[in-house]
This record gives sequence, structure tokens and C-alpha cells, in this order.
Amino acid sequence: MSDIIDADGIDSEKAQSLKTVGWISYFLHLLVALAAVLPGAQASPVVLIVALIVDLVKKGEAEGTWQASHFAWRIRTVIWAAVLYLVTAPLWLVFFVPGWIAWCLISIWFLYRIVKGMVRMNASRPMPS
Repeated sequence: MSDIIDADGIDSEKAQSLKTVGWISYFLHLLVALAAVLPGAQASPVVLIVALIVDLVKKGEAEGTWQASHFAWRIRTVIWAAVLYLVTAPLWLVFFVPGWIAWCLISIWFLYRIVKGMVRMNASRPMPS
């Protein structure tokens, strides 16, 4: 049994506000993801931390809506990416090429998750759990 209610069932102003926050967060995540994939591009980790804090703060407001799955999706994506980057960081100290390959794969995975979330949010669809 699903606890997700339709956004029409809550205040439409609140629903629009959550969607706006979601788009801002996705945009910040996208900036970081693109900078991680494009050679020479740099995005401050502060941008990602700001996006994560926004998601953590606003997640409670989205409970019971389809948008809650997007907040959880972004939070999980950042946490998993951070763990994967930390676990593979020693590869840079030992061998340059394996570290570079691992971080490229993680960055591509991160970009994929952000784009997938943006596409589903644009369609007003929840993320899979």
C-alpha cells in the first residue's frame, strides 16, 4: 500500500513551492555533475553541499507527496557518490589511471542519476524506491 498522495490533494501553492525547490536543487546538482564529467570544468564542493542541505531541510515538507521520492533520490545520490569517491581515492595515490577511470565512472553515474531525476520530475512522476 502506497503512502504517496497526489500533489493535487495538498495546497497547490505548497506543491509548486516544492517543485521549485526541487528544480533549484536538481540544477545545482547538475552543475556539479557536469563539472565532474567535463575536462577542465570546476564546480565548488560548496555548491553540492548547499544542494544537499536544501534537500535535507525541505525533505520533511514533501512527505506524503510524489516529490518526497525526488528529495530522497538526490540525497541518496550524493551520499553514494561521496562514499564511492572516498573509497576510490587511494587509487589516485597508488596508480593514476585506475583512480582516473574510477572517478570518471562515478561522475558519469552521478550525472545519469541527476538527469534521470530531472526527466521524471518534469513528467511529475516519483522516483523508483
